Amino acid sequence: MKDNTQALCAARAALEAAEQARMEILLRHIANGVLIDSTTVVIEDTVQIAPGARILPGTILRGSTVIGPGCVIGPNSLIEDSQVGEGTTVNASQVYSSCIGPHNAIGPFTHVRAGTATDYGVHLGAYVETKNSHFARGNTVSHLTYIGDSDVGKYCNFGCGTVTCNYDGQSKYRTTIGDYCFIGCNTNLVAPVSVGDGAYTAAGSTVTQDVPAGALAIERGRQANVEGWAVPKMEAYIQKKQRLEAQQLADKQARQD
Repeated sequence: MKDNTQALCAARAALEAAEQARMEILLRHIANGVLIDSTTVVIEDTVQIAPGARILPGTILRGSTVIGPGCVIGPNSLIEDSQVGEGTTVNASQVYSSCIGPHNAIGPFTHVRAGTATDYGVHLGAYVETKNSHFARGNTVSHLTYIGDSDVGKYCNFGCGTVTCNYDGQSKYRTTIGDYCFIGCNTNLVAPVSVGDGAYTAAGSTVTQDVPAGALAIERGRQANVEGWAVPKMEAYIQKKQRLEAQQLADKQARQD
């Protein structure tokens, strides 16, 4: 019991010392003009933050991270060994060993993995994952997309569900996308592959060959409609939902009476 008490006392002292050191770091940044209004922020001593940046609750900044002026980081973001340019927001996202350019909008729930580099005005949105990829100016990747081992030209738009298929089980390959491209929803870009300037890919396509500049890449099976096929299959389902709707309306009327 005595040994356990001593161990608890030592642990408490170590935790209190760590907490005091963490608070001293926060106060130092605040005194230097960084806006921090929550004690839930964790900043390692090696991190650099420019005056005028705002660090929101739940944020963790680690390693050689550098935050530029006017940035808004958080809430609930983790940035490690990365540079974040002026005026960028990183909302509820994680960034590792990457270089985020100025006036980017990252998040929420974005996973920026090592080797990502973005230029001015890039948007990486909800449930986007990037790795070892370079994004030129003004790219928009709004949601539910994976871009890995890729070089992307300026002002491209990625539809929901785009995937760069960079790994064949043995080796990894790069995808190259030119300027002003429109990548349709649920496009699979099977590397190595390139998409030329100003090209489109149709939604739902799996692209395995290079796409020339200004071209439309479309790879889909032809749609066939079987008339009447769904009627018997859906009959019981529709009746069930109609009964549910009627019961809900009756319950609502009973509450009003």
